[in-house]
Amino acid sequence: MQKPARRSTPRHARPSHRGRNAAFAVTGALAIGGAGLLGVPAVSGAQAATAPTVTPTTATPTPAPPATPTPATPSQTAAPGAIPVAGKKLTWSDDFNSLDLGSRWTADRSSSYQYGDHNPNDNKLDWLNKNNVTVSGGVATFTAKPSTHTLENGKQAWDTGLLTTEYSSEGFKVKTGDYIETRVKLPAGTGAWPALWTWNGTSGAHGEIDSFEYHTDNPNLLELTNHITPGHLYYTDAKAIAKDSWVTIGTSYGATSVDWYVNGTKVFSDGKGVGAGWAAYPILNLSLSAGQYHPAPQGTAPITFAADYVRVYR
Repeated sequence: MQKPARRSTPRHARPSHRGRNAAFAVTGALAIGGAGLLGVPAVSGAQAATAPTVTPTTATPTPAPPATPTPATPSQTAAPGAIPVAGKKLTWSDDFNSLDLGSRWTADRSSSYQYGDHNPNDNKLDWLNKNNVTVSGGVATFTAKPSTHTLENGKQAWDTGLLTTEYSSEGFKVKTGDYIETRVKLPAGTGAWPALWTWNGTSGAHGEIDSFEYHTDNPNLLELTNHITPGHLYYTDAKAIAKDSWVTIGTSYGATSVDWYVNGTKVFSDGKGVGAGWAAYPILNLSLSAGQYHPAPQGTAPITFAADYVRVYR
């Protein structure tokens, strides 16, 4: 298929790619799955690992009380060093035994957001609030709730959580050759849009690599994307990926190929990479879809997303 020209405008100044299922069907990227997204058939690729085929279905809104759900502590936590990439040593990590805002993380702003703490032009209802990330029992919980703020487009915002190393005193960046891994509990609420991704605001495509994006209306699918030298996969696996379930996701930022792993198994190699000298801030967050590409939240019940750890090996 013919590829569209690579976009050079900032994320906050252009329509969102994030969750834009139909748009990526014509990028020439690889995909796994039976039925495509939004009516676009998926195609098989030699670079992708074989995975169970599922047909994404639209989530049916279910009325829920406004009580905030509490994610259970994961039953097993992988020991540092038990990774699928050889020759790497743990160089940076957070197992969320506490939340270190200021020196390690920033939770109330990102340069990827047009207004610092909100970004309505990216099809998001987010309004970042540091109080919406909490830790307990070695788990970080990101909670989204209807906000008192109104976005510039007139929509009601949702207060939600984000963690980035940008603006922290450490200022840690992942770089070419690193392997990053997180274990997360995928959300169940309609409109939830969690992701682990990178951003530097300066280099091509702003240094963005999406380790994963997830939308609950496609409950068995992860979006894996290289925006620097474009490559993309819709990875489906009904056993490994599901609402309200834990999954381990890793990404190796190679100079000539970015590789993605799910539960320790390589599922995609883009054969393009990040290039030499790349570096960017990692971001782990829970966004809320505004309804353009995926359903917006239904009702006012809080939505949660949880993380067991974030680890970087070098």
